[in-house]
Amino acid sequence: MQRRHLLHAALGWPALSAGAGTGLLLGGCAARPQPGRPVPPTSEPVDGPPAAPREFRGVWIATVANIDWPSKRGLPAAQQQAEIRQLLDTAVDLRLNAVVLQVRTSADALYASTLEPWSEYLTGVQGQSPGYDPLAVWLDEAHARGLELHAWINPYRARQSGGRSAPATSHVSRSHPEWVRSYGDQLWIDPGEPAAAEHTLAVCRDLLSRYAVDGLHIDDYFYPYPVQDAAKQEVDFPDEPSWSRYLSQGGRLTRADWRRDNVDRLVQRLHALVRELRPAARVGISPFGLPRPDLRPAGIEGFSQYDKLYADVELWMARGWLDYLAPQLYWPRAQKPQAFEPLLRAWQGLNPQQRHIWPGLFTSRAVTDAAGWTPEEIAAQIEICRTAPVSGGHVHFSMVPLAQNRRGLTQQLRQGVYAQAALPPATPWLQAPPCGPVQLLRLAEGQLQLVTQDGAPARVFALWRRATHRGEASWRLDVVPPHGRVPAAETGETLVALALNATNTEGPAATFVV
Repeated sequence: MQRRHLLHAALGWPALSAGAGTGLLLGGCAARPQPGRPVPPTSEPVDGPPAAPREFRGVWIATVANIDWPSKRGLPAAQQQAEIRQLLDTAVDLRLNAVVLQVRTSADALYASTLEPWSEYLTGVQGQSPGYDPLAVWLDEAHARGLELHAWINPYRARQSGGRSAPATSHVSRSHPEWVRSYGDQLWIDPGEPAAAEHTLAVCRDLLSRYAVDGLHIDDYFYPYPVQDAAKQEVDFPDEPSWSRYLSQGGRLTRADWRRDNVDRLVQRLHALVRELRPAARVGISPFGLPRPDLRPAGIEGFSQYDKLYADVELWMARGWLDYLAPQLYWPRAQKPQAFEPLLRAWQGLNPQQRHIWPGLFTSRAVTDAAGWTPEEIAAQIEICRTAPVSGGHVHFSMVPLAQNRRGLTQQLRQGVYAQAALPPATPWLQAPPCGPVQLLRLAEGQLQLVTQDGAPARVFALWRRATHRGEASWRLDVVPPHGRVPAAETGETLVALALNATNTEGPAATFVV
């Protein structure tokens, strides 16, 4: 605790009060049970509920250029935190179960870091503290609501085109300008610079060591998307210094293969780092949505990330260097050259390690007047994800159209494809301590609370309920946050409860009649 007080003082934050800042080290743990009388499990035979529906329902929360949060730069800390709670309440109300929060947009940090400067998208000034630790608050608030939080980083971008603040002295463009290349209207860390790769890994080690994130996530920005000159000719990425050094040291790969190898090695090492530091956390990658040209379905055509971004996604899938792939399938079903379902099935077929495939949906585009898009398109794409072979989930880009219910989309989803809650899929190739049996406590004020006494703390509880005493035939599923409070239980209701651990594996079920 003393170390954390010193850290706050060094970074110029407000002093910690007792019990503050728990999100730095903990998160998602069940609240301590209050004193209460155990409700004995029923010994009567019960026609049990079905298997719980499993579907990763994620949403990207983009902080770059203030796309989703905070709504603008320079808001007071209290207003930024109020927006956090509002966005997470929207996610819970919509029955989502995960958020993917951008915490490193451009070699910066939306969390307390001694390695990189505070992001300008918080205060308007890169390097200026917002007065609190945003990621700690996001984690505490998300986990308290039973939501997963995956930390999304950009490994290579050093300055985004919308950046307005002068770079802080600790930013790589000033501390290590030899790593950084100007390309188009942005700055990029050269993937061919070994010291820059070590820095990115050090950033991730620090992040994973201090924050209880449920996943580490990278998107489609590897080598940058090509830019053109005034004559509309493609400009090559200016990595001559690192390329020349590679050749002088005896390198034999072609330049394109060397670039792919640079990215491959970082992906492999990031995966190994997550396995070392957070064995239950998932590694997610969200690449451009088209596979390598020679591996595409008939009729699919367009940009090649393999040849232009030097991203060999198919290799990463074959080697198992990720736990879920969220290919950005940002096209409507009717757009034949990039049709949604053939692309989804293609990625499912390029998955020898049977990792999760959770496609990215262009939800933001569906609420505009763009050709071929309607709000109904998103629900239709979700239904495709549920038809065999089932994808197991999806991720929306991005949060703001859902938070604002643009064109009624949020309401449509909640009343339609999200009418029932769902648990995230288990990740059986990862290891985490199991949860023990669930107990039900009747508290002094008459409320009911689910608790686990043995095993790992519950990340969430799955609670099936049925009012058989008044003839209700169907089971209803509630996903209860780790505090365990049972909402609005009625006398005579049958409850079947179990706890989920960090990999969303179910513990033993218990049945109660209250």
